[in-house]
Amino acid sequence: MPFKRYVEIGRVALVNYGKEYGRLVVIVDVIDQNRALVDAPDMVRGQMNFKRLSLTDIKIDIPRVPKKKTLIDAMEAADVKNKWEKSSWGRKLIVQKRRASLNDFDRFKVMLAKIKRGGAIRQELAKLKKENAA
Repeated sequence: MPFKRYVEIGRVALVNYGKEYGRLVVIVDVIDQNRALVDAPDMVRGQMNFKRLSLTDIKIDIPRVPKKKTLIDAMEAADVKNKWEKSSWGRKLIVQKRRASLNDFDRFKVMLAKIKRGGAIRQELAKLKKENAA
């Protein structure tokens, strides 16, 4: 099957554009072909265009248009936040955010660490090549 992530009630999505950028939301209802009703524990329920949503692999079991408390309980039971932070996509975004918050001196320290690591790798590679040649 070509698709693994479908627009469905309970599907967790990442907002990729607009005021709520970077926030995880849950689709609670499908309005029409282009829009969905989305909600999250720390936001007001509202409609959002599908173009602004990136569907994730995470899906929670909720009824159509649940109350806020029901949604929060279902998200906690499904452990959505931890699943997201452990996924490769979530880890990548966390690293990007951390790198963006570095100051000049921190970037300098990272550069020195990369140079040091590269030197160690080159030394080990040279040792292995020397052993294989002999």
